[in-house]
Amino acid sequence: MNKRMLWSRILTVIGMIALLIGALDPLEGSLVIVPATAVIALSAYLARSRFRRLAYWGFGLTMIGVGAMFMIGDVGGSAGRPMWWALTFLPYPVGWILCLIAGVRLLIEWNRSRGVKSVLHGD
Repeated sequence: MNKRMLWSRILTVIGMIALLIGALDPLEGSLVIVPATAVIALSAYLARSRFRRLAYWGFGLTMIGVGAMFMIGDVGGSAGRPMWWALTFLPYPVGWILCLIAGVRLLIEWNRSRGVKSVLHGD
């Protein structure tokens, strides 16, 4: 196994763990989730995975959603902004889910390339 694939696998595991830790508190965890999505996108790039576009989209959407969340701040009440402004935060969870799917697919792809038999298919 070359170094590129080894680093890809290590980064995928680190990124997945960070995604799950950041999900415990999505607001403050966004400071962990954004770098985790970047790590998963980097991992997909290093592995030259067929799921790298999914990871790139997930990273981009997460960045847009978190950026909107920090720029707009609070919504409704005394903030003076209508509640529909909260829709600008929607790319954040969508990007998180895309990166979670990409990370799982990367791990599955990695295990299949190693010849690990699938539990689901009974091989």
